[in-house]
Amino acid sequence: MNLASEVPRFGNWDQMQLGKEILTLEASALLQLAREFDYQAFAKAVEMVAKCQGNLIVIGMGKAGLIGKKISATLASTGTPSHFLHPGEAYHGDLGRIHKNDIAMVLSFSGETEEVTRLLPSLVQAQVPLIAITKEKTNTLGEAATVTLPLGDLKEACSLGLAPSTSTTAMLAIGDAVALVASKQKDFAAEDFARFHPGGSLGKKLATVNELMRPLGECRLASDKMSVREILASLSSPGRRTGAIILTNSQGELSGVFTDSDLARILERKEDHLLSLPIHEIMTANPATIDSGEKVAVAVLLLQEKKISELPVVDVKNRPVGLIDITDLLTLMPTAENLSPSPELTNGSGPFQILPSSQE
Repeated sequence: MNLASEVPRFGNWDQMQLGKEILTLEASALLQLAREFDYQAFAKAVEMVAKCQGNLIVIGMGKAGLIGKKISATLASTGTPSHFLHPGEAYHGDLGRIHKNDIAMVLSFSGETEEVTRLLPSLVQAQVPLIAITKEKTNTLGEAATVTLPLGDLKEACSLGLAPSTSTTAMLAIGDAVALVASKQKDFAAEDFARFHPGGSLGKKLATVNELMRPLGECRLASDKMSVREILASLSSPGRRTGAIILTNSQGELSGVFTDSDLARILERKEDHLLSLPIHEIMTANPATIDSGEKVAVAVLLLQEKKISELPVVDVKNRPVGLIDITDLLTLMPTAENLSPSPELTNGSGPFQILPSSQE
């Protein structure tokens, strides 16, 4: 089937062609900006952001304001405290949100947006350094700024040449570049990123197993001297049931695990007599474990490599402190791609697949 023939035409144009032209125009504008950008001014802006002792206040109106909110979010998540300030609200009292040591990043392509320009005298009077992302250095905003990052004469992708499109794409790219280079200059590390993203999959692979494991009080724990029957008759645990019983010796050290799959195999083979034996005779001795404080990404690699579903977490004396259950990891991090660990964890092996199974 010819897909193009299925696309509705409107007069002398079609959707696919126009969409391609818009993408090409915006991409070309970014490439040209990358070639011709004022990198000396960029370096000054990055230095200001990296050394900022307060907050980076991002200001913009309309579409530029929406881009400003995203830039502010990027700054905040990569090590630069930041919040967005609406220029209209700022003019009616919210200027009180700007304090000593703050820096303002102001976005306006024309540099003449009324709600923005009327704030400039107040910002200058408060001696707040200004980083301007605007069309040129010679407009009102550009002349008032401490550092101006000029975007140049961009053609909007809108067929009327009016709706902010190419200009806002360029603003976003420049804002991202400032935020990320400043983050690099401040040695913002993966652990810092995880601290700022505790609830999302982006940071989960950098969390420690202690943050996601089921603590010992929620696990099935028993002495390896007891029989399977005794353990099953007496053992219960609060919360969600785990698929493994953690077994310890007389010193409280981890000696083995006994999984639901182990029990199923005994019953399937009609070897009920094994249920009366001390569990240490039929348990999986010296099971795979992970050290307390290790990264979750390492735990997932072990689960995949060993083809197991449960992974005891142990302290430096090999005493169990909790259990990593693969169902918890799958709930929190639904795809292996989101969990792809850093190269030092994989030795360059690339993405992996989680294959749940019991301890063998």
